[in-house]
Amino acid sequence: MSRNLPSLNALRAFEAAARHMSFTKAAEELNVTQAAISHQVKALEEVLGVQLFRRLNRRLMLTDAGQGYLPPLRDALDSIAAATSRLRAHDQAGPLRVSVLNSFAAKWLLPRLPRFRDRHPEIDVVVTSTDKLTDFGQEEFDMGIRYGMGRYPDTLRTDFLMRDSVYPVCSPSLLEGPHPLRVPEDLRHHTLLHDTVSSTDDSPDWRLWLKRVGVDGVDPDRGPGYSDSGMVLAAAIAGQGVALGRSSLSDDDVAAGRLVKPFGPILPTRFAYYLASPEAIADRPKIRRFRDWLLEEAGAVPPSSK
Repeated sequence: MSRNLPSLNALRAFEAAARHMSFTKAAEELNVTQAAISHQVKALEEVLGVQLFRRLNRRLMLTDAGQGYLPPLRDALDSIAAATSRLRAHDQAGPLRVSVLNSFAAKWLLPRLPRFRDRHPEIDVVVTSTDKLTDFGQEEFDMGIRYGMGRYPDTLRTDFLMRDSVYPVCSPSLLEGPHPLRVPEDLRHHTLLHDTVSSTDDSPDWRLWLKRVGVDGVDPDRGPGYSDSGMVLAAAIAGQGVALGRSSLSDDDVAAGRLVKPFGPILPTRFAYYLASPEAIADRPKIRRFRDWLLEEAGAVPPSSK
């Protein structure tokens, strides 16, 4: 059903002016000029075809039409304000639902979440780990953290989170023993661990890495494979072989001494991590606070435009 309604700004101007019986005080409340209030009220009178105020010397009086119009209008504006407050309160009270890749959740996000809870104890974050792309139209998620090229629909707000790169990692124990890892050629004596997911998303694999360093005599395909990047790193930490760790997932283990970089080089990946939220809700306070915190944690530097 079509509603033939006057301008909301004009209605607010009339209600404020009638409540204060002053264009000046109405202008102060609505943060506009007195002339703007006068213009809005005059426009409303023209639309309605009636006079709402009698403009006397230095004071206002409501006409009979104005007195009859004010109570239902005030009730309507109060209802809108109350509904808005309830919606905002519900949005703030409800959990923040985030869809995250399995490996990124385990190796990067979850260890850092206590810092967000300390800063924003009023926001409960519900993390769902999945490798599937989020369908915001069908699933009740506020945000997704994804690994890719950053090419997402225009209906989403997308923010760059962090770059990624790969480098060899292993347990410190492999630096000792009968065949200590010192140079890339030493890999012929060790098991290569394979990330079968990363090898399909344009991340450098062992074949490319060995070619880049010019090492011959090492079979790039030998060794076990894992469908989750976290499992690859767990096997490397356990001393089961040498993995190509992604910096986003392995840097913390290296810093903690659970893994070491026996040698380089470090190769960049084509993919990076991005935050995605529907544009319609991207600026809700809880989403904005979580996004700002993630960008701070990642020290996000946008990718080069080259």
